Amino acid sequence: MITGYIILGVIFLIILNGLFVVKQQSAAIVERFGKFQKISSPGINFKVPVLDQIAGRVNLKVQQLDVIVETKTKDDVFVRLKISVQFRVGQEKIYDAFYELEDPHGQITSYVFDVVRAEVPKMRLDDVFERKDDIAIAVSEELNDAMLSYGYKFIKTLVTDIDPDENVKHAMNRINASERAKTAAEYEAEADRIRIVAKARAEAESKRLQGQGIADQRREIARGLEESVDILNKIGINSQEASALIVVTQHYDTLQSLGEGTNSNLILLPNSPQAGSDMLNDMLASFVASNQIGEQIKKQNEEKEKKNK
Repeated sequence: MITGYIILGVIFLIILNGLFVVKQQSAAIVERFGKFQKISSPGINFKVPVLDQIAGRVNLKVQQLDVIVETKTKDDVFVRLKISVQFRVGQEKIYDAFYELEDPHGQITSYVFDVVRAEVPKMRLDDVFERKDDIAIAVSEELNDAMLSYGYKFIKTLVTDIDPDENVKHAMNRINASERAKTAAEYEAEADRIRIVAKARAEAESKRLQGQGIADQRREIARGLEESVDILNKIGINSQEASALIVVTQHYDTLQSLGEGTNSNLILLPNSPQAGSDMLNDMLASFVASNQIGEQIKKQNEEKEKKNK
């Protein structure tokens, strides 16, 4: 009886030893005496105890391999590139992926090195940054051509990092800073020019309006004087007497205005009864002299024009 239980126990252990589990998104390679027997899919599987062995498991998930490549650019700058390769094993090529390649990651790395060191030396450092997608495409195409027959499908290849030598990075930063400083100086100079032009225009407009105001003021003064003379003529005062009266009146108005200020400098002119008349005569004499000089200049200009004709 005991022997029977022992035999049943041994049979159970043998059967239990033949059962194995394969995880999702993976496959198990079963060999019998070292020879390929079958590929086991995810779930509970059975192998012949003692005769069959699990030779290995193949990961069917999307995997990523990061490869660091150091190379030289066309302008003799050493740069380190990080190439991230995303790949998976195809369901229909599990046998080839397991048996054909001894070290898949090492072989993928070799292809990445070969392509990057062939492409980057053709580019300047700035072009490496601008055309990193071209490098990634070249790596992806080479890997697909070389590894597809072994069951490896490459989903995406990315250039995730470009790291030049430290001294080169400092130099690039200085160049960038100098360019920005130059641009800032140009903008500041342009702003100063705009401010100067605006100020000059404002001053010109101010002086134009100031001159217009003075002209209007003198025009109104002349009109007021004309009206005052007309009024005085109507009451029997001739033009000369009226002009003298107006001059004397303005003289005293000026003295009054000066007296109202605390810091005004006062110049006292003669205040005799003939002062207004003398002042008027002097003004008339200057007007007559100016008129004569103007007439002479006008005649000289006319004579010159006649000679030129």
